[in-house]
Amino acid sequence: MAHLDYYFTVLSPYAYLAGQRLEKIAGAHGLDITYKPLDIMTLFTRTGGLAPKDRHPARMAYRAQELPRQAKKAGMPLNMKPAHWPTNAAPASYAIIAAQKAGGGDLGALVHSILRAVWVEDRDIAEDSVVQGCLKAAGFDPGLTFSGMLAGAETYAANLEDAVNAGVFGSPFYVLEDGQSFWGQDRLEDLDLVLSGKL
Repeated sequence: MAHLDYYFTVLSPYAYLAGQRLEKIAGAHGLDITYKPLDIMTLFTRTGGLAPKDRHPARMAYRAQELPRQAKKAGMPLNMKPAHWPTNAAPASYAIIAAQKAGGGDLGALVHSILRAVWVEDRDIAEDSVVQGCLKAAGFDPGLTFSGMLAGAETYAANLEDAVNAGVFGSPFYVLEDGQSFWGQDRLEDLDLVLSGKL
């Protein structure tokens, strides 16, 4: 079975706009996914990027046009000014890590639910109750928010190091085991074509 590492932050609008297309591609190609949530601001610092608040106005103006276009293209709602963004990404990230380890639910649905909470539902994913609701809806034990916090923190930090070593510099970022990488939800079609042997 082919393997893919999926690097992302639970604060990324582009990861939200990926929806669950990655999971559909994985199902079609028998692809195994390791979800690797990470600290995006530290990744930017390590790889030459800037936080949105520090970017040139021209870049932010383009972002303000591009995100609604991509949302419309995907047929997905998107709030360009979410009430709780940015927020502390660690609690939700730790929960994803714990859920991946525990198994028994739909990890892709969990990730999308957390992203949707930010970009559509104006909920604060730094709050345990919000993350617990997402866990329950995806078939996981809501109590995972209280278990494995130390392991979650260690894995969260390790994911950042893995990302830097793999050449990752943004979110979402998809890396196949042969080293081929794809940056952005708009490259999922290319990932599908590569897995199909057409690229």
